[in-house]
Amino acid sequence: MRGERRSSATSFLASALVVIEFLLFAAPKADGLGSMSTVAVAYGTGTVCGIRSGRRVPQSIECVVGGAVVQVLPSVSFNGIAGGRDFFCGLRAGGLQLLCWEALAMLPGNGTLSPKRIYNSATMPLAEATVGESHVCAIHNATGAVGCWRPFRDPAVDLGGLRSITAGRGFSCGISVAENRRVLCWAVAGDGAATAVASDIQAGFAQSTAGLLTLVAGESHACGVAVDGALVCHGKNDSGQLNAPQGPPFSFTGLALGRNWSCAIRKSNGTTVCWGGGFPRSYPNDTSFESIVSGDDFVCGLTTGKLSVVCWGLNRFNPARAVPLPQIIPGRCTRPAECQCGPYPDSENLCSASLMICALCSDQPPPPPPPFLSPPPSLSPSGSSKSKGLIAFAAIGSLGALSGIATVVYCMWSGICCCRQQRIHNSVQPRIAGVITTSPSRSSVFRRQRSGTSSTKPIDRGAEEFSFSELSAATNGFAAENIIGAGSFGTVYRGKLSDGREVAIKRGEIGPRTKKFQEKESAFQSELAFLSRLHHKHLVSLVGFCEELEERLLVYEFMHNGALYDHLHTRNEPSSHINSWRTRIRIALDAARGIEYLHNYAVPPIIHRDIKSSNILLDIGWTARVSDFGLSLKGPDAEDGHLNLVAAGTVGYMDPEYYGLQHLTTKSDVYGFGVVMLEMLTGKRAIHKDEATGTPVSVVDFAVGKIISDELTAILDRRVAPPQGAEAEAVELMAYMAAHCVNLDGRERPSMTDIVANLERAVSRFSESHGSISSNGISSVSL
Repeated sequence: MRGERRSSATSFLASALVVIEFLLFAAPKADGLGSMSTVAVAYGTGTVCGIRSGRRVPQSIECVVGGAVVQVLPSVSFNGIAGGRDFFCGLRAGGLQLLCWEALAMLPGNGTLSPKRIYNSATMPLAEATVGESHVCAIHNATGAVGCWRPFRDPAVDLGGLRSITAGRGFSCGISVAENRRVLCWAVAGDGAATAVASDIQAGFAQSTAGLLTLVAGESHACGVAVDGALVCHGKNDSGQLNAPQGPPFSFTGLALGRNWSCAIRKSNGTTVCWGGGFPRSYPNDTSFESIVSGDDFVCGLTTGKLSVVCWGLNRFNPARAVPLPQIIPGRCTRPAECQCGPYPDSENLCSASLMICALCSDQPPPPPPPFLSPPPSLSPSGSSKSKGLIAFAAIGSLGALSGIATVVYCMWSGICCCRQQRIHNSVQPRIAGVITTSPSRSSVFRRQRSGTSSTKPIDRGAEEFSFSELSAATNGFAAENIIGAGSFGTVYRGKLSDGREVAIKRGEIGPRTKKFQEKESAFQSELAFLSRLHHKHLVSLVGFCEELEERLLVYEFMHNGALYDHLHTRNEPSSHINSWRTRIRIALDAARGIEYLHNYAVPPIIHRDIKSSNILLDIGWTARVSDFGLSLKGPDAEDGHLNLVAAGTVGYMDPEYYGLQHLTTKSDVYGFGVVMLEMLTGKRAIHKDEATGTPVSVVDFAVGKIISDELTAILDRRVAPPQGAEAEAVELMAYMAAHCVNLDGRERPSMTDIVANLERAVSRFSESHGSISSNGISSVSL
């Protein structure tokens, strides 16, 4: 799978560049234009749903049905939601799954809500979906091809070539990619009335305008904003629903169409105006709205400022009233690079995973995009470097993949990878003693003055200085039987100080295996610099150091239960203490909190650079702590910046972007931690032998495809009992988080803060179901 993944990198990234250009320049910038939004209604039951906001929670869906608030997959983030007569569909973040569920299934007493996946892919994301009365259509992101389904029946045939879609009663319409934004409409097979309506709408738009930017359908008509900014409607007009108000170009930013009426949002002040069908002409309090959606006889709008949902109209919502939903996001959460006109206000607190919502751009219509699947001419100046970087990553990544595969094959042949992960050291660009190099223009120096022999070393914040003879005595002359592991620049020994304290002593290699002094000194200075000022319950604590002649030693508190790697991989059976999913998830949460501290709370922030299971240690109480800071670096000044340097780390855990582009970011640590979580889920090494062929395979390729295709149980560690009930929900949440962490595109990976929040939610599943004490006597994390 890895070979297939790498070999397709160039074509995938080329397609991705085209898609990004399409999204930046061609997609409508206003919310609510199209049937998929962040608020939706199922008009047959009067159910209203929305995608909740929050920096530390997934952008999940909550609905109000029968007066009750119901959550839909609370641990899952969604891009958008759309509703038909009696059901909803939600497009998961990333676009790889489209899920649908019936509104009546959410009513109290109807059992557990289990959405049905009507689209599921590991490689072909959807860009948009729309729901009609009883059918669903969606656009494939990379090609613009359209697929349609009857969600609780058999799938329909595929269509193709549209940039946006909308659905009415029995029909769908879209804006063509290649035909000058022409409107194309089609009907559900066998529905003669819907076929006639679709034909009328398509013919009407063909005569009245050269092309549309946006299009929204009602029961039997459709309205859209043309490229010249005019609001145009076509279809049935038996109640005046086509008599759109006139105004200057681009006077309206949102549309909602019902049975025999239409509504729009005024660009000038955000208030609504409606026409046709005896519907109230505007919301009575002149409230400003971000977006509006419709049922057959009512409208719901997302208010500006409070981001609350208000519904009004005939029957159910007369008089108008607020719907008891939480704060709803006003637009899709996306990468900052996709926002040409900056973020929506307070966007950083509305979205998780370091994403944001884009602000509206100016009134100027966007230029037509290039054809799908052809090389883009160039991005805007702000995106030029990103485009070159992605192309470079595709080229360099192909070369890197060949060399990486050769390295892995050699490792497996020589027996190294399956016994101990091989470290790749930065020998091309070594870090000078006491100086941590980040780029030619920026460095950080950690030094203090010392009496005695001439030397420099990091600032001492309370660490003890030991003599070499003291540490030699503590380890019985560094006896082989006291070796407990290896670190970034030497061997680790178990020792006992003269005062009785048990410690772990890392000694730089000496003798025939001595590394270049500069590299050993650099790792020593780096680790001492960071650990002397870092104090956190999920980081290994530094006790002291020794620096005599060429001897470099670091002394740590002793971790009685060793490394997570050993418990997972060097025994026939895992330790009974980690032989439960609850404990494994809690260990993952501990480690995530340690890494989050490095990224967000250490001053300056720190990138670890070598996150792996052998660097996650377990103390006497089985609390996980992150260790080994020999390769760590001061993070970039900007939150979304990167460091340029030759890759260093461990095969199997290294960020592909870092390895290929030599761009190091905090998301490089996220990738390594994702691999660790996959190890914990599967019991497989980061690089292991395929059971069938004996060839080396990464745990990423072994597991991620199965997770995305909902075959998680096929890859779970069989040495642990299969998860049940709430336990299964927690394991699934951790698995999906791990899959996101190892995304090839670093921008698509979550932040450590988001990982911590989701692992906390996973741990809470156990607390809710089984109380606060686990079966092995370990207390659950306090949330």
